[in-house]
Amino acid sequence: ESSLGRLLPPSLPIPHPGVASAPFSAPVIDCLDAVAGCASDPGCEALYRVLEYCASEEAVSPLGPDAGRECLEARNSLQQYRPLLSCKCHRGSRMEEACLRVYWNVRFSQGFDEYDSSPYEDFELELVRHIEMSRMASIVAASSLPPNGQNQCLKAAQDCGLYEKCGSLRSEYVLACTKRAPGSDHCNRQKCHRALRRFLERVPEEYSFGVLFCPCTDTLCGERRRKTIVPSCSYEERNGKPNCLSLQSFCLKDELCRSRLADFQHNCQPSTLSPSGCLRESGAVCLKAYAGLIGTIMTPNYVSNSSVEVSQWCNCEGSGNQWQDCFRILHMFNNNGCLRNAISALGSLPPRPVESTPPPPPRPSPRIQQEDVNGNALPELSTVSFQRPAGVSQHGTLILPSSEQSAAHSTA
Repeated sequence: ESSLGRLLPPSLPIPHPGVASAPFSAPVIDCLDAVAGCASDPGCEALYRVLEYCASEEAVSPLGPDAGRECLEARNSLQQYRPLLSCKCHRGSRMEEACLRVYWNVRFSQGFDEYDSSPYEDFELELVRHIEMSRMASIVAASSLPPNGQNQCLKAAQDCGLYEKCGSLRSEYVLACTKRAPGSDHCNRQKCHRALRRFLERVPEEYSFGVLFCPCTDTLCGERRRKTIVPSCSYEERNGKPNCLSLQSFCLKDELCRSRLADFQHNCQPSTLSPSGCLRESGAVCLKAYAGLIGTIMTPNYVSNSSVEVSQWCNCEGSGNQWQDCFRILHMFNNNGCLRNAISALGSLPPRPVESTPPPPPRPSPRIQQEDVNGNALPELSTVSFQRPAGVSQHGTLILPSSEQSAAHSTA
């Protein structure tokens, strides 16, 4: 009996690699639709179930050489079922994680360096232009171009509060990320991440990008911008920064995080030959992919109060002979010309007419009509007014360079 035969449940037949399948007409479909179509073909279904079982076993412990080889043979035999290999998922959909599970099952044992595509549906060129020429301009228009000297991140937060959906979902994630978990002195990170993702997936970019990418030149504005994603809960560890390789390893074991990271790599790949600095010629798509990482274990954030440089909350200490791989992870963020140019361009857009349907009209929400006058504290949402939540002022600046920490803490 083969090692794969021992690996699989007794009831699961092992198909011959030469099994043919009926052709599918649609080259790119949703992965859940693709696997449903596969289930109607006995050969395809059996191969998929092999890979499903292989992936679940490898998630527990590495497969032995014989089992691993036969799992790869099953994956290679699935090459003829094109819809499964070309299927994509829709980010933020109700069945997103189930869809992503199918996507990665058919890419069993794909290496980290093989991310040449994204699990998510590609933006059409028309939509990319719409985002870059209309929505990006709308962010500036919605912020009414605050005069010099005004905290632009505070202004962006106030504009968010005037749009009920933005204000409500922002209130939801701030509460989730500042409320202490029962019997603990810190937050529930999973709930914080989930609420952050809801905000970024459901609020139009006119508002969400405004609070994420507002330009700053001073400490007060920079502190508010950094605390937008509540770093003390969403990614900072109380015992110091983890190794970037460990952070990546945890991410790759989670289908959602793995997918968002692959999407970021695909859409924010830099190019010195492109005017935008992006290989895919779209800073807007890069920003969308970057925002998709927020609310995962790979959540990034700004590293200073006055620049657009961002980084992961990790370092490369103790990387041994893997230090190059570790620095490659850091450089995806802090040395990425595509991402840096996209953030800079968004913060410097001039006002211009919106070419499509404008954002929904502002509708004040009683819970978020007022902002703390300091412009630097996240709201404590158990009250109507905005107060400084416990813990945020002490932990929201840990990723500052040492030269800036004293100045930052003096404003917290």
